[in-house]
Amino acid sequence: MAHTRCISPVPLCLCLLLTCGFAEAGKLLVVPMDGSHWFTMQSVVEKLILKGHEVVVVMPEVSWQLGRSLNCTVKTYSTSYTLEDLDREFMAFAQAQWKAQIQSIFSLVMSSSTGFFDLLFSHCRSLFNDQKLVEYLKESSFDAVFLDPFDVCGLIVAKYFSLPSVVFARGIACHYLEEGAQCPAPLSYVPRILLGFSDAMTFKERVRNHVMHLEEHLFCKYFFKSALEIASEILQTPVTEYDLYNHTSIWLLRTDFVLDPPKPVMPNMVFIGGINCHQGKPVPKEFEAYINASGEHGIVVFSLGSMVAEIPEKKAMAIADALGKIPQTVLWRYTGTPPSNLANNTILVKWLPQNDLLGHPMTRAFITHAGSHGIYEGICNGVPMVMMPLFGDQMDNAKRMETKGAGVTLNVLEMTSEDLENALKAVINDKSYKENIMHLSSLHKDRPVEPLDLAVFWVEFVMRHKGAPHLRPAAHDLTWYQYHSLDVIGFLLAIVLTVAFIAFKCCAYGYRKCFGKKGRVKKAHKSKTH
Repeated sequence: MAHTRCISPVPLCLCLLLTCGFAEAGKLLVVPMDGSHWFTMQSVVEKLILKGHEVVVVMPEVSWQLGRSLNCTVKTYSTSYTLEDLDREFMAFAQAQWKAQIQSIFSLVMSSSTGFFDLLFSHCRSLFNDQKLVEYLKESSFDAVFLDPFDVCGLIVAKYFSLPSVVFARGIACHYLEEGAQCPAPLSYVPRILLGFSDAMTFKERVRNHVMHLEEHLFCKYFFKSALEIASEILQTPVTEYDLYNHTSIWLLRTDFVLDPPKPVMPNMVFIGGINCHQGKPVPKEFEAYINASGEHGIVVFSLGSMVAEIPEKKAMAIADALGKIPQTVLWRYTGTPPSNLANNTILVKWLPQNDLLGHPMTRAFITHAGSHGIYEGICNGVPMVMMPLFGDQMDNAKRMETKGAGVTLNVLEMTSEDLENALKAVINDKSYKENIMHLSSLHKDRPVEPLDLAVFWVEFVMRHKGAPHLRPAAHDLTWYQYHSLDVIGFLLAIVLTVAFIAFKCCAYGYRKCFGKKGRVKKAHKSKTH
């Protein structure tokens, strides 16, 4: 008689779960953007890899951050520029922001430092010049493409290979989010990018908002001129930005309504603000020693982001002077030449665990350039901020935090040592700043799904269903006059005018019938009496 063996149900269930997971696994193409944009996108990519999806990342050989420690297939292509070229052009752009900030599309187009953007746009031509890579991508049968739209290349790839796309961004330059998603954005209370306005605009600000919107329509095409030329060359047909954006399946936007003011949204716009926030870990021993040495005053964390390496000497000295006048220990991430007047309470480091330090109970304030990553880490950890915005969405982020009473904004071009000193003392000593940022932190964390899980779900959704056409509004199929119902208004106006005309004619006819004959009789009677 054969012996029967009882199989434990736990390993069996585990095998079934793994089988199901890999059975649903898809194939995803990732076209990232270099720099700080990649940090949060990478976390989504890594989680998709852990869930068993086959991920292929396509990136240029020359980059700052891309491709580090990725456990997936990475395909690279050569570029027409070197890392030294990239560093030089970005340095020229960054240094220009300390002299004159870009606060309009016109000033951006006329800026002498746009060579950096042209360099970014150019690498897409290099991608499609690599015929082996293009052939590989064509034969790979991807389910979707996950992309950062800033350098336009991911959008070109999605259109060239006819793949459903998931856009991952803080926001979209110019008016292309509204056009690409067909999402209304009333200028009366939705401020345009770069202006640094809140949603409660004065009359003067609303006028400026309308002018900015007009500037976007007039000048954005010149800013993206080289990108569109490359896109037209690759796709072998003239294309506009709208042609590239309008087939986006899902927009994953790294913001939420704790930071941004309420505004109309479309069903395929998903908000994942705070996706870069993580549970704080114990800080390294080196930094713990600095914190312990600070005593009861605590520390101030100072970082202008991973991309700003150096500050003009005069401005750096003014900053160092202000930092020396507060009792807190300042941990300043700075890789430039140390200011000669650096005080004993200021410690320069080439790298710091920003999120972990912000989560430490001894942290009193955060000096930041107001990039979205830093802003959300400040919100998540409840640390009041002194904000020194330089370019892009940073002015808008800073204004919104200042409006909510969670920080103070300084103009880096005009600020003095005294301004920075007063701002730091205000956010540290005035309890209202701490209370306001803690309230924002509470609102931000009160959510049913974590932003990372939400982002992963929607990428998988697009992969499973080959897009999200049921979320695409019919507005894409309308002409501009149909969208604004001008044809309907014209038709109804014509009916009203026709009815009014007929009514007038009928009244005039009735008047003549009723009173015209009597008038003639009276005139005839008067002539006879004479």
